[in-house]
Amino acid sequence: MTRRAYIALGANLGDARATVEAALAALERLPATRVVARSSLYRSTPLDAEGPDFVNAVAAVDTELDAPTLLEALHAIEAAHGRKRPFRNAPRTLDLDLLIFDDLVCASPELTLPHPRLHERAFVVVPLAEIAPQLVAPGLAPLDELRRAVAGQRLDKLPP
Repeated sequence: MTRRAYIALGANLGDARATVEAALAALERLPATRVVARSSLYRSTPLDAEGPDFVNAVAAVDTELDAPTLLEALHAIEAAHGRKRPFRNAPRTLDLDLLIFDDLVCASPELTLPHPRLHERAFVVVPLAEIAPQLVAPGLAPLDELRRAVAGQRLDKLPP
């Protein structure tokens, strides 16, 4: 059974743009998974964190993987790009967050869906609205409403 998932990508160490592009390519290589849309790249100021600006994007994938298996695959891609987790919100070579997985709602120590801070971050809401403008995440307001709520956060669309 194929399910639609949305994944946030971000990086703020090294060549962040190249890393995000490489991660998008890595998503294409996941088993039983196909990237069906990807947003533009954006630059954002770190929220609740320090370090250089982030390069961010959101991808939509159709996958036959279940949510925990997809999350494991995302962690493996992060690790392949040198992701370390020395402390909460540390600068990172790559961050992949599973935002939405079909209409699944769950909360466990390993996985919470929809992502618990999705609606608080312009670097997620804006690229998500770019590729899925009519999407309504389970339990959240429509994306237009979420965009208005994060309008004060700095977010710059990068040239192609």
